[in-house]
Amino acid sequence: MSKRNLETSVKEAIKKLKPYLEADGGDMELVEITEDKVVRVRLLGACKTCRMSAMTMKAGLEESIKKTAPDVLRVEAVNAPLEQPN
Repeated sequence: MSKRNLETSVKEAIKKLKPYLEADGGDMELVEITEDKVVRVRLLGACKTCRMSAMTMKAGLEESIKKTAPDVLRVEAVNAPLEQPN
């Protein structure tokens, strides 16, 4: 898949995810897609400070983006909150 097609697919996946994020007061935006096919996103709103965002990223966002853009290796948040020790 060309870089342009990959970006289009990733943006389409993010567009489909936005209503779910917005329902919880959050959002996200595409920052970049690296040469090694890592998608970097910025978490916005409630997602910026949510301690569950790491799990949401792997279980929901990454999985959904990979379904639409299977060439993606992984999805990373450039501003993910640090996990709090128990």
